[in-house]
Amino acid sequence: MKKVACYVRVSTENQIENYSIEEQTERLKAYCKAKDWTIHKFYIDAGYSGGTTNRPALKEMLEDIDKNLIQMVVVYKLDRLSRSQKDTLTLIEDEFLAKNVDFVSISENFDTSSPFGRAMIGILSVFAQLEKDQITERLTMGRIGRAKNGYFHGGPTPPTGYDYIDGRLVINEYEAMQVREVFERFLKGQSIHSIRSYMSKHYTNKYGNWRSHTLVLNILRNCTYIGKIKFKGTVYEGNHEPIISEDMFNAAQKLLNSSERISKKTAPQKIPFRAGNLLTGLLICGKCQAGFCANHGFYTCYSRGKTDKKKIKDPNCKNKRWPILELDNVVKNEILSLDWDISFFKDEISNIPDSDFHTIKHRINEIDKQISRMIDLYQMGNISIEEISARINALKSERDNISSLLESKPKVFPDEAKSSFPNPKAVFINGTLDEQRLFVRSLIDYITVNDDELYFQWSFR
Repeated sequence: MKKVACYVRVSTENQIENYSIEEQTERLKAYCKAKDWTIHKFYIDAGYSGGTTNRPALKEMLEDIDKNLIQMVVVYKLDRLSRSQKDTLTLIEDEFLAKNVDFVSISENFDTSSPFGRAMIGILSVFAQLEKDQITERLTMGRIGRAKNGYFHGGPTPPTGYDYIDGRLVINEYEAMQVREVFERFLKGQSIHSIRSYMSKHYTNKYGNWRSHTLVLNILRNCTYIGKIKFKGTVYEGNHEPIISEDMFNAAQKLLNSSERISKKTAPQKIPFRAGNLLTGLLICGKCQAGFCANHGFYTCYSRGKTDKKKIKDPNCKNKRWPILELDNVVKNEILSLDWDISFFKDEISNIPDSDFHTIKHRINEIDKQISRMIDLYQMGNISIEEISARINALKSERDNISSLLESKPKVFPDEAKSSFPNPKAVFINGTLDEQRLFVRSLIDYITVNDDELYFQWSFR
């Protein structure tokens, strides 16, 4: 007489599908009695998903199999064991059959003691996986729908600065004040680590305190604070109240990404962490295209200085080594020699007024929304594939045409530079190193050094 393990699993969603614990237990008892099998034990996982094998009763059953206490495992239905194709086959082949334990599913009316039953296991597990994937897809579509309608996707971890109440993000004034201070301090030139240190000493939030610089970075990068919702890489208009202005957020993104203006191969370091010199991260070797480092009082090409093997481009590079103070002063004087009249900047950058740039960007956003609506209409069956293709192609053509107008758009508008630093000379005389670095980076993308020749790539050209 075979000793049988009866495995029972139920999740919340399955309790309405007649798969309750009592229903499964009664049917398994009746089936084993008809087969004259002895039930060793019922292993019951109540409220556990079939998408994982991390279940206490399942683990206990596998331990008893290792102790040779069980000769057969019986379930009411295959998906009670698992909804994952991979997990189902792993359990049956590696945990059951490999240890001479048969497996029976009474609803599908087969067992692994016959060749047909073993073949059916693989087939039916595919459908169990399909059902799991469909559930996941429905949940994802629901979350995308919420994002499109401007709602936060939910969950127990709303962003610092907000509480999640009745399905909506609501500003937490105490935390919102902290978020604003993070942005303000960062835009004044403070490093990520110094901000974290200050915040941890003065504030707490719903998640404890500011123990990690990662929290500061995540806040600076989170578009939720300007009234947006981001889900799966797509940004939607939110219906919650913003905490900071878009201008402040965009300025922070520019500063965060400033070192990425240079190609990833030559960018020496990220700006959010403190640098010890004015031009760190801005200099490129005109001979080998490596970056420059500050070493023993000189700005030196990485290839020549050989301080970091990963950044060496040409070990034979002989580009000039510039004394740090000397090159700093050259760059400062170049900036101070600019005519800080707004009209000068406007003549230098483009003939297209600033207002037109914003109009073009707005139209591009509208085109993107129209393309998205076209796709939605097609998915609902309200439009033919031929019609949607024609409309989308026309919209993309318009988008490409007007996007070309933005190629001459300055990375920094002159009024932004002027308003941020109305007195450039005062910045270099009285400003901290961080403030000076922020000022220089707001105006210069990078500087190419070729011995005594310097090429400035300005942000406004």
